[in-house]
Amino acid sequence: MPDDSVSLIGPRLKSWREKRSMTLADLSEATGISSSTLSRLEAGKRAPNLELVVPIARALRLELDDIVPRKAPDPRVARTRKRMGDTWYESLSPESSPVQTYKVTFPANPAGVAAVPEPKVHDGQEWLYVLSGRLRLVIGEQDVVLGPGEAAEFDTRIPHWLSGVGTRQTELLSIFSKEGKRIHLRAHPAAPSNGSTETPQ
Repeated sequence: MPDDSVSLIGPRLKSWREKRSMTLADLSEATGISSSTLSRLEAGKRAPNLELVVPIARALRLELDDIVPRKAPDPRVARTRKRMGDTWYESLSPESSPVQTYKVTFPANPAGVAAVPEPKVHDGQEWLYVLSGRLRLVIGEQDVVLGPGEAAEFDTRIPHWLSGVGTRQTELLSIFSKEGKRIHLRAHPAAPSNGSTETPQ
């Protein structure tokens, strides 16, 4: 066990004891370990061992996993990039996460406002935040253009369509439930479009 983990056992025992509203005398009576030994253990002045930790865990109604700190996993996400048409999707969350997050980059699209939308539908709720550029969002009967710092949230069961607008590329964050990973279903027969997108699979 790493030294830094061992040094945290005493404070964790003290925290659990206090949560159980037990005094050192109470714990001493329940374990047969002297109050002075318990105090030194909690203060990190006495090295923990099984002879001490096991009876304390029983008295506090704990599992050993509750006492021994677990090593935190590496929080960094292994990112992947996928290209669909002219649009790039960079994953920002683990594939197993119930909430999927992507950084989406649309190419420059000077004719974006005039493009013919090809709405898609899928299960889930989606949240978008525009980082740079301008985003055209068609959701149901609404047709709006969002700029940097603007956000939108919508039920993806409503036919929707996204595209960059203008002479600069558009970057945004896209967050949606795991159900949102399902492939889009066409809301109507395909029509010529410029910049329409699907969720990456």
